[in-house]
Amino acid sequence: MAGKQAALRLRARLSEVKPGGTVLIVGGGLTGIEAATEIAEAHPDLDVAIAARGRVGGWLSDKAQRHLRGALDRLGITVHDHADITRVEADGVVTGADSRIRAQVTVWTAGFTVHPIAAATTLAVSDTGRIVVDASMRSVSHPDVYAVGDAALAEGAGGKPLRMSCASANPMAWLAADVIAARLTGRTVPETTIGYSLQCISLGRRDGIIQRVTPDDQVTSTVFTGRTAARIKEMICASAAWSVSHPTMMVPSRRRHLAVAGAVETRPLARS
Repeated sequence: MAGKQAALRLRARLSEVKPGGTVLIVGGGLTGIEAATEIAEAHPDLDVAIAARGRVGGWLSDKAQRHLRGALDRLGITVHDHADITRVEADGVVTGADSRIRAQVTVWTAGFTVHPIAAATTLAVSDTGRIVVDASMRSVSHPDVYAVGDAALAEGAGGKPLRMSCASANPMAWLAADVIAARLTGRTVPETTIGYSLQCISLGRRDGIIQRVTPDDQVTSTVFTGRTAARIKEMICASAAWSVSHPTMMVPSRRRHLAVAGAVETRPLARS
């Protein structure tokens, strides 16, 4: 599950599976949980399961985990905790314990990857190929290059790397734009530490979890569940989509005059 085309292929494949067919989602993170619950709700005639290396949703608070397990049970989803998948085959997967989980369709949601183009350059990249940037989203090795989103590795609140998510990508893009404008006009470069506030999980169309987190992404005891959480999640998704097509948030654009004569020009050469 890596994008729209993958989702369309999966939808077409699911339509081919006969009632009683088995679908396995590999990965117990946000994407895996949402995929499993959405498929189980949309295809109640299929046998849906989810497998994770650790515990599905194990990072959530106790209240959120209880609600998650209740939703998985309600939707008839089989949970395979502590299942380290080592191989995917045509009829299912093989675990590290050399046991098999049968499935006619296997959906892989066990982590993100980035385009290999950055690693093929002289840019400083992480072991996963993400461009290493400073607090202003500028490459640590090539000061004319800025990177944001999944392609960039940046520190957030608490000195922890920002995770791949829209909750990271949007503020990274806003910050990079402000930094570039400031450097082009000779103004003070903004200093902003990006942090988090929520983790939002859909559990089908009418259920969800809104988990409050600290700026460094640690869960708190504050949780919203059920239809209220589902509505909040839909509102956040709609707002994110709207902000992409309205990057200035309907605020008139401002002309940024030079603060000092002869400000050094800096051109963004790469972004994601």
